[in-house]
Amino acid sequence: MIAALAAIAGQTARLSLRSGGAFVGLVFFLAVVTVVPFGVGPDLKLLARIGPAILWIGALLATLLGLDRLFRDDCDDGSLDLLVLTDLPLEFTVLAKCAGAWVATGLPLVVIAPLLGLLLGLEPSMLAATTATLLVGTPALTLVGAIGAALMTALGRGGLIVAVLVLPFTIPVLIFGVSAASAVIVGPTPFLPPFLILAALTLISAVIAPVAAAAALRSATD
Repeated sequence: MIAALAAIAGQTARLSLRSGGAFVGLVFFLAVVTVVPFGVGPDLKLLARIGPAILWIGALLATLLGLDRLFRDDCDDGSLDLLVLTDLPLEFTVLAKCAGAWVATGLPLVVIAPLLGLLLGLEPSMLAATTATLLVGTPALTLVGAIGAALMTALGRGGLIVAVLVLPFTIPVLIFGVSAASAVIVGPTPFLPPFLILAALTLISAVIAPVAAAAALRSATD
């Protein structure tokens, strides 16, 4: 079963890379982070203070941008029916597809975040904290987005409506991600408590999201 789930995750990642969805998300992330300083101005102290929030908002929007077709292609070509009928639990299949989508879209954002943080004047400790929060928190964004993608697949709709639908449910992840990263900058709130809550949100999402998305996908095949 592990080999089958790994194959599903790998296929999802490859398809996302080939279709250009992962590249679009990365370019969008770069655009958000590089444009904001022009609007804020050359105040390096201000940029350093709001830098984690800029990186998190860019990562949030870039992650949700490419999730509208997470299950849509499978539904269009009939693969979704096969996934539902296989011996693999659909919940595990959804989790594997989310893992593949995160590897293709979320992980590149985490990798490039330190480089963009330098443009915002973040110090090494700030860069490390922000990167750690993105590494732990972005999987939750993908998982929550998968629920919206599954619902829109069941309803036969897609596009940016997926991002609009799930955006309110990603706010807790954004809050604790920015809080943990900002604790290193402004204090006196310690870094660990919001970081642990962020990790807990990701773990909870890993349990709830596959169940909810699988239920929506089953309704789409009925």
